[in-house]
Amino acid sequence: MDKIFLKDLRVEAVIGIFDWERCIRQTVSIDLEMATDIRAAAASDAIDDTLDYKAVAKRVIDFVENSEFRLIETLSEQIARIVVVEFGVEWTRVTLHKPGAVRGSRDVGIDIERRSADFGQDRDQNLDGDPDD
Repeated sequence: MDKIFLKDLRVEAVIGIFDWERCIRQTVSIDLEMATDIRAAAASDAIDDTLDYKAVAKRVIDFVENSEFRLIETLSEQIARIVVVEFGVEWTRVTLHKPGAVRGSRDVGIDIERRSADFGQDRDQNLDGDPDD
């Protein structure tokens, strides 16, 4: 399977468990890998025949900027859900970095992989619950 990827997508978010973290915005960095078959797009040279990585990036940025999760685990899971459910991707890897979260460490983060089967019936609807969006 082919993969389309985004590396180091930096977004400001409210993320963390401490009271002071709930009052500020911190930069998170997101790496996405998304499995897709690019053969049709390669043959047609048309954006409609591929996964539009700009649309994915815009949706993820909007979601993360407006989120207020405590755990990077939760944020990562919700990003994976968006990619799989809303963009019809069969498999994705989400790596979420929270630089500076631990003194003495340049970076901490989480790396998850999800498949369409992990979200079951969610694939038939957007996250807002409206299957027609």
